[in-house]
Amino acid sequence: MIDVNQLRKGTTFTENGNLYRVMEYRHHKPGRGKATIRVTVRDLRSGSTTEMTFNSGERVEDIRVEASKVEYLYADDDFVTFMNTENYEQPQLSRSIFGEDLKYIKDSMEIKLLSYEGEIIDYELPKTMEYAVIEVEAAVAGDTANSPTKRIKLESGFEVHAPMFINVGDVVKVNLEEESYVTRVSK
Repeated sequence: MIDVNQLRKGTTFTENGNLYRVMEYRHHKPGRGKATIRVTVRDLRSGSTTEMTFNSGERVEDIRVEASKVEYLYADDDFVTFMNTENYEQPQLSRSIFGEDLKYIKDSMEIKLLSYEGEIIDYELPKTMEYAVIEVEAAVAGDTANSPTKRIKLESGFEVHAPMFINVGDVVKVNLEEESYVTRVSK
């Protein structure tokens, strides 16, 4: 059991038989009365997001999740298939678990699958990832007065803003949490 004041982004816990991961944490202390803890959580089984409010001092049951590194193999209409790099098992997860994050996944990419009591319940993408640039927005000469960036399309299909000097064929590092350009890795 942990105190609700210890709930931070990424913490997993169980409440009323459901497994939750904290997405956002807010501590609210009014002028009078007890402080309240508001957390935005994602139900790890259904994928739904909800907000929960606790009084300061309440406790919830924290859980331990096991992480295993897997390599992306392929995706079909219903499932995404990975290969465990240690024992070569090939777990399949429903596409709906990934939602919009599926656009970040590319061939042979390593991610972590999180499991609880043998059930795969969540995943963790790396903070940053390198992608090849496959398409760039046309840059206009002298257009550097306001925002010297342009949209670039990456090999997995999503787009980010990048500096004007990025060209097709460059490899760039992208922050996946903020979906933003970090640096050019190579030409």
